[in-house]
Amino acid sequence: MRFDLHSHTTCSDGVLTPAQLVARAAEKGVDVLAITDHDTVAGLADAQRAITAQQLALQLVNGVEISTAWLEFEIHIVGLNINPECPVFLERLASQQQRRYERAEEMARRLEKNKIPDVLSNVLRIADGAALTRTHFARYLVEIGKAPNLNGVFKKYLGRGKTGYVPNNWVALADAVQWILDAGGVPVLAHPLKYNLNGRYLTRLTEAFAAAGGRAIEVASAQITPVQKRQVWDLAKKFGLTASAGSDFHQPTPWNELGKHLYFTDDIVPVWQQWPVFRATQA
Repeated sequence: MRFDLHSHTTCSDGVLTPAQLVARAAEKGVDVLAITDHDTVAGLADAQRAITAQQLALQLVNGVEISTAWLEFEIHIVGLNINPECPVFLERLASQQQRRYERAEEMARRLEKNKIPDVLSNVLRIADGAALTRTHFARYLVEIGKAPNLNGVFKKYLGRGKTGYVPNNWVALADAVQWILDAGGVPVLAHPLKYNLNGRYLTRLTEAFAAAGGRAIEVASAQITPVQKRQVWDLAKKFGLTASAGSDFHQPTPWNELGKHLYFTDDIVPVWQQWPVFRATQA
C-alpha cells in the first residue's frame, strides 16, 4: 500500500481543491491519503464526497496541520485520524485562525509601510476564505511584480528579518499535541529537517514532542535522502516514536508529487501499522 499522510488543498495554501487533490492522489497510485490543511478541517467533507462520487480506490484520513511555537521556532504538528466534528477541537482551530488573521494584519501593515499598497484586501482576495498563510502574501507580491517567484518573495520580503516578517503567535507545541489527542487523533512531528535545527536542538525538539504525548515523526518526506531518513528513524526510536510518511504536497512540481519516494525499509515501524485500514489489507 502507498500512504501519503501530509497534503494541502485550497482550504489552506494548496492549489488543488479537495476534489482535485483526491483525484490526483488516486491517479498517482496513492491508496491512503491524509489531507492536512493548516489549522483547518474545512476540506475533509468535500474530499470524502468526491471520493464517493468518483468511486476512487482511495482511503481518506482526516487530518490537520497545526502551526505551533517551541522556543523561538515555528514547528508544525500533523494530526492524523482526528475527529473533524469535535466541537472543542473546532473551537481551538478557530483560535488559530484568529491568530492567523492578526498576524496577517501586521504583515500587511509592515509591507504597506514599505510602500506596497492594499496588501490585506488583495491577500484576502487570493486566499478566498482559506486559512491565511504567508504563501498567500507571496502570491500577491509575485502578482504585482515584486519578485519572479515565491522563493524570491520569501528571500526579499517575508523571511526572518525581512520587511514583512512577523514572528509567530501560535499555540504552544505541547498544547497542540494535546488538542490532537483530545480530538482522538495521532500527533505527528512534521518534516523535522525543514526547521534547520542543529543536531542538539533537533534532539531536544523530538524529546519535547514525545514528552508532550507525540506519537510519530515524519521519517519519509519530500527530498529527503536515504541517509537523512535513517537519521530521523534513529531519533524516532530513541524517543519511542513510530514513523509517518508525507509529501507535504501543495501543488504539482518537478521535485514533489503525491506518494513519491515515501518508502520505508523493512525495519521502520509505520504509524499506520495498527490502523484498521492497514490490518484489513494484510488479512
